[in-house]
Amino acid sequence: MTRAIRAVLAVALALIAVPAAPASATSPWTPLPYQQAPADNPLKGFMPYAGSYQTFPHSMEWFYLPLRDVMTGPATFDWAPLERRLNTIARRGHHAAFRFYLDYPAKPTGIPQFLLDQGLVTHPYQDHGNNGVSLAPDYDDPRLAAALDRFIAALGRRYDGDTRIGFIQLGLIGFWGEWHTWPYDGTTRPENWMASEATQAAVLNRFESAFKRTRLLVRYPSALNKDLHLGYHDDSMAFETLPPTPWHFIQRLIDNGVTEKWRSEPIGGELRPEVQPCIFDAPVSCAQYEDYAESVSRSHASFLLNQTPFEGPGLTGDEWFRAVSGARSLGYELTVTEAALPTGPARGHAKISVRIANRGIAPFYYDWDIELTAIDTTGRIARRWPVPWSITGIQPGATPTELTTQLNLHALAKGDYQLTMRVANPLPGGNDLRFANTTQDVHSGLLTLGNLTVG
Repeated sequence: MTRAIRAVLAVALALIAVPAAPASATSPWTPLPYQQAPADNPLKGFMPYAGSYQTFPHSMEWFYLPLRDVMTGPATFDWAPLERRLNTIARRGHHAAFRFYLDYPAKPTGIPQFLLDQGLVTHPYQDHGNNGVSLAPDYDDPRLAAALDRFIAALGRRYDGDTRIGFIQLGLIGFWGEWHTWPYDGTTRPENWMASEATQAAVLNRFESAFKRTRLLVRYPSALNKDLHLGYHDDSMAFETLPPTPWHFIQRLIDNGVTEKWRSEPIGGELRPEVQPCIFDAPVSCAQYEDYAESVSRSHASFLLNQTPFEGPGLTGDEWFRAVSGARSLGYELTVTEAALPTGPARGHAKISVRIANRGIAPFYYDWDIELTAIDTTGRIARRWPVPWSITGIQPGATPTELTTQLNLHALAKGDYQLTMRVANPLPGGNDLRFANTTQDVHSGLLTLGNLTVG
């Protein structure tokens, strides 16, 4: 299913409440009790900088990478530095989120050496603690523009749909790859080092054309990206998020008419570093902050970089539990509200139905495989059935989505079974998506739907 089709379906689910079909006499609907889903469900929650941590539940890890590490010539690439990071994170059962940069204040330049050798114009600066270490490039230089075009195309060819990757932020342009060059913006200071709109549009469009499966995010909503299949990341969450200040994240969403874009494209970002150590204090002890719950609920963020809970001994006591609650509040929370299975012995085929609701603040954005499994009385898996169901785009607060299939029972011996459902993580060793239900096994990933008797 293409991303464009998924986007249309997601909006349709949000806007159209389709009444569920009436239950049949032989397959009554049985409620499945709700219980909070695990805080380390995949592709949501808090994530640390890449590393091995045991202090806080998580399913993703974050890293930056300088472009010069992988782009060795005008059309040559050494992917080993990226591969090492992706493989290390994947071995821990986590997805990676990352961005490439050219200019990261206080770090050595990320500009490929061949561009510097060709005479690319650069600007030294002291701001942001840089003290002349990094260099701001001329983003509109045709040689740099051509290099970025080739890099993005090559990155997409190699990594689009890579199961080790959760999300890619576009990066590349501006300080930290955050698509701004403040204070060198032509207003705060007369120099304007920001890429022109033509250069920005070229990068945006090349990313969209290069990636059809892996989900992408860019820093700021704008007229240039509002109609593209790109999400956004707020890197000042709970600090410069809420309106009406013009440069705050939600106000930018409002001004660009994309307050509903989260329904089809992901929102992520970073809990502002200044508030990470204090936002879950009771009472909040930050000198400056915005309400965390409101910032998250209005942005519909699915994941945030938040290093503090992972460092050293991590958080303790009630602060740890408040932080876990804050992580859980991000993204989706899918629950099977009801299941319908045959009440008597089934022969030949069995009609199976489920209703799935989303109690979170955002949908699940990927299309992962779903299977039903029959477990016999000894606990052995007797049969698996891949089913053509999709949980992609199930919207928060919408009428539960009803999914139905017919199972072929001919290869299954007569007897009693437990029927389970599993949304399989394509990353080997990664946590499966776990539903918010009491019958969800958080270790195996199997959700028990009910009993199935084969006659």
